Amino acid sequence: MTASRIDIDTIRRLPKAVLHDHLDGGLRPTTLVELADAVGHTLPTTDPDALAAWYYEAANSGDLVRYIATFEHTLAVMQTREGLLRTAEEYVLDLAEDGVVYGEVRYAPELLVNGGLALSEVVETVQEGLAAGMAKAAALGTPVRVGTLLCGMRMFDRVREAADLAVAFRDAGVVGFDIAGAEDGFPPADHLAAFEHLRVENVPFTIHAGEAHGLPSIHQALQVCGAQRIGHGVRITEDIVDGKLGRVAGWVRDRRIALEMCPTSNLQTGAAPSIADHPITHLRDLGFRVTLNTDNRLVSGTTMTREMALLVDEAGWTVDDLRTVTVNALKSAFIPFDERAALIRDVVLPGYEL
Repeated sequence: MTASRIDIDTIRRLPKAVLHDHLDGGLRPTTLVELADAVGHTLPTTDPDALAAWYYEAANSGDLVRYIATFEHTLAVMQTREGLLRTAEEYVLDLAEDGVVYGEVRYAPELLVNGGLALSEVVETVQEGLAAGMAKAAALGTPVRVGTLLCGMRMFDRVREAADLAVAFRDAGVVGFDIAGAEDGFPPADHLAAFEHLRVENVPFTIHAGEAHGLPSIHQALQVCGAQRIGHGVRITEDIVDGKLGRVAGWVRDRRIALEMCPTSNLQTGAAPSIADHPITHLRDLGFRVTLNTDNRLVSGTTMTREMALLVDEAGWTVDDLRTVTVNALKSAFIPFDERAALIRDVVLPGYEL
């Protein structure tokens, strides 16, 4: 099947896998309005459509700092048990409706304690909401498996606490760890003790790198901290000249280290110039294990269906390409091998037999 023959309804039906998606960046606009009213938080607008447009406009500023600042409002409504339960449950249902069969959702517990919940209570509540969403999705005939990545905020001092939580809840739905937040000026090695602890405890982790900061960030995430995946990683192209891979790029490709690429988000933060020229296509052609992700569905105004459609329409991707990035994601997911293999064999590959 050629790219021109893939219509949006076909793309929507395809089974998908997403590894890089933030819980606090994916609320439904209507939910955000209703929860804000319940807790007395003032939004830029209380019209859901206008609010979605406000987020999209702010995200398209080309400024990563401004992009991150939009989370003020989503985080404000996620400080209560009720807000967390609803947000997590709807997160799963929205993935299922978009054709996602496996997702990893990430969030920073330390940002959700202003309402009096303890860090452990935040994690327990989110897991309860995710479980409710998965049960409802299965009952609707659209099952989706969702694992959790706990984030430490790289510019603050509670990263080790978040790592401890990932260890404590690894048998209760938490499948891995990440650090998030402003990348430039906050190198991952600042939190080396947390990553060493995770390695000792056999908890996998990814690191945001190569988005707002360049190649040294990726090198440090891999060779100093020991990341198994790289969040974004678009600036790995700085180590590729005329198709020849430098030592860092070669390491990433040859060791099959997954790049969690988020095209729309990267355009909005200025990390890529266009969908047509986004590094994901070139890196795919060079044999990198690229994966396709949404990053923040509300903030970026996107879905996995939309990300796939953009690559089809603007970068000439085919069904085979979409299948490849989906299989890539499952190969690098932080769940056990037998679960990954079963999803690929029983769900993904049959779903792409169009």
